[in-house]
Amino acid sequence: MIEGMHPYRTHNCAELNVKNAGQLVRLSGWVHSKRDHGNLLFLDLRDQFGLTQCVIDISSELFEIVEDIRPESVVTITGNVLKRSSETKNPSLSTGEIEVSIQKLTIEGHAELLPMQVAGDQECGEDIRLRFRFLDLRRKQMQKNILLRNNIISSIRRRMTKAGFIEFQTPILTASSPEGARDYLVASRNHPGAFYALPQAPQQFKQLLMMSGFDKYFQIAPCFRDEDARADRSPGEFYQLDVEMAFVTQDDVFDALEPVLAGVFKEFANGHTVSSPPFPRIPYKDSMLKYGTDKPDLRNPITIYDLTEVFKGSSFTLFSKSIEKGAIVRAIPAMGAANRPRSFFDKLNDWARAEGAGGLGYIVFEPSGEARGPIAKILESSCINEIKDKACIKNGDAVFFVCQPLRLAENFSSLVRERICNELELRSTNEFRFCWITDYPMYELDEETQKIQFSHNPFSMPQGGLKSLERLPPLEILAYQYDIVCNGVELSSGAIRNHRPDIMVKAFNIAGYNKKVLEEKFGGMLRAFQYGAPPHGGSAPGIDRMVMLLANEPNIREVIAFPLNQQAECLLTGAPSKVDDNQLQLLNLKISLPKKKIS
Repeated sequence: MIEGMHPYRTHNCAELNVKNAGQLVRLSGWVHSKRDHGNLLFLDLRDQFGLTQCVIDISSELFEIVEDIRPESVVTITGNVLKRSSETKNPSLSTGEIEVSIQKLTIEGHAELLPMQVAGDQECGEDIRLRFRFLDLRRKQMQKNILLRNNIISSIRRRMTKAGFIEFQTPILTASSPEGARDYLVASRNHPGAFYALPQAPQQFKQLLMMSGFDKYFQIAPCFRDEDARADRSPGEFYQLDVEMAFVTQDDVFDALEPVLAGVFKEFANGHTVSSPPFPRIPYKDSMLKYGTDKPDLRNPITIYDLTEVFKGSSFTLFSKSIEKGAIVRAIPAMGAANRPRSFFDKLNDWARAEGAGGLGYIVFEPSGEARGPIAKILESSCINEIKDKACIKNGDAVFFVCQPLRLAENFSSLVRERICNELELRSTNEFRFCWITDYPMYELDEETQKIQFSHNPFSMPQGGLKSLERLPPLEILAYQYDIVCNGVELSSGAIRNHRPDIMVKAFNIAGYNKKVLEEKFGGMLRAFQYGAPPHGGSAPGIDRMVMLLANEPNIREVIAFPLNQQAECLLTGAPSKVDDNQLQLLNLKISLPKKKIS
C-alpha cells in the first residue's frame, strides 16, 4: 500500500477530471467492459457514481492479468491520471477528458460467467432478472430508478416535516381486520391458535394517534396485502405516504397534500409539466359518466356522454329494446375521425368483439355535415341531430356507442375512450395531470352475494352523519371519501374519518357487522372514541406508484429493489419457503395441503 493512501479509493468513478492530471489515484469498482486494441487494453471501471476509463500497455507485467479479468469482477486500481487527446475525449462521461494508467491492480472479488449482462442494453426475461436481482440492480437504468426512489422519499420527508407533520412508526405485528384485502398472518408462539396480521395499512393506529392528541401524523409506511400482481401493484408489500390530520375538513386535507404532491412531481418531472394546485375535483358519479372510470387519465381529451334518452323508443331497435330491459347508451366522440378509412372502424369493431362486446356501433359526420354509417342509415334524422348536439360532435368527427347494463357500459366505454385516444394519438404528452375523485358511495352491492358492503374505507364519515344512515337507502349514502389520481393511476384513497361510536356502530351494522364483532375487531378504536375523539382525516398516496410515474416505467417492479414476481415469490431468496416440523411444532401448527385433483 502506498503510504497515506486509502486502501480502496481516493476518488469515486465519476470524480476525476483534467484538474487531476498527473495525480496518483486509487479507484475501486466493477469491471464494466474491456476493449483490447492490441498493444493497449482499455478497462471501464464502474461504481454507483459513474465510469472511469483505465488503460494498460502490453509491456506491463499486469497486462495478462487485466486481459483475463471477467466483467463484473471487483477490482482496486492504482495509477496516474492522464489527459486524453482531443480525438479520444468522451463528452458523454463526466470523466471523459481523462483516463487512469494502471500501475497496480488488486482483484477484490472474482466474477463467474454472468447469467445476464450488466453492460449494454440487452434485455433478459423477468425470471432471470429477479433470480439474479443483485446483478440486475447494477444496470444503469435500475440504479437510476432506485436512486430516484430515494430522492423522492427524501423530498417527501422534507416537505412533510416543513409543513408541521410528525413522523411516526406504527406496529408491523397487529390484529387481523375483517375488511379490505386478504391478510398475511403470523402465528403466535406464546398464544397457540392465535395469529398476528401484517398491516394492510396503519389505519387504526394513525386514527388512534389523532385521538392521542397529536395534530399531524405522517409515515413512509410499509403495507402488506395478499393480492394478485398487476402492472401498478406489487404483490405482498408496498409503501405509502400515510397522512392523518386532526380538526380538518376534506378541503383541509387537499390543501395540505396538493403542495407536497405538486412539489415532488415538479422537482423530479424531468421537463414534464405538472398540475398546479388546486387540483380538479370530480364527483365519483360524474367521473363514471364522463370517463367510465374513477381513475381518469385527463391527458385524454375525450368526454363520454349518456344518450340513453335519445335512443329510447328510437327506430334503432337494437338499442331501444335493450334500453327497455335496463341497458344504457354511452357515446364516445372520436375527434377528426371522419377522414379515417373504413378499415379504421372495422378494426375497432373487431377489437370490441374480442373484448366480449357485440361490436361497436358508430356514426361518422362528414366535413359536409352528412351522417353515414350503419346506425345513421336506420336512425331518424331528428335523433341524429340530437346525438350531434348532446355529444358535442362537430363536422369531421365520428361517435361510437356502447349499449349495455350500467356497470358493463361504464367499464367498456372507458376502454373505448382509451382505445380511440390511442388510435387517434389524442393524448397530450410530457405532463402529469392530477385530480381528486370525491363523493364516493358509502356502500356497494356485492354482485355475488347481493349483500351490502363497504365500498371503500369502513372508517369513513358518511355525508349527513347518523341521519343519513338512518333515513337513506344504503346505496344512496355518500361518504367523505376521495382518491387522488394522476395520469389514470390511482395514487391513494383517503377520507374524513368517522369519530363517533354511535355512527360507527350503525355504519357497520348496515354492512352486516353487529356490535359484538365490532368490539372484537375494533375494540381499541371504539374505546378511544368514547374518551374524546377529534374530527380527523387523511390519505395515503402510494410511494411505489409515484416513483413509477416519475421514472416513466410501465411496471412497478422496475422501481422496487427486491420485488416479488407475479406469483408472489422471491426468486432470489426462495420465499415463501417450507419450514421444518420443529418450527411448526413450536407454533402449534399443522400443515393441511389441498388435495390434488385426480385427472
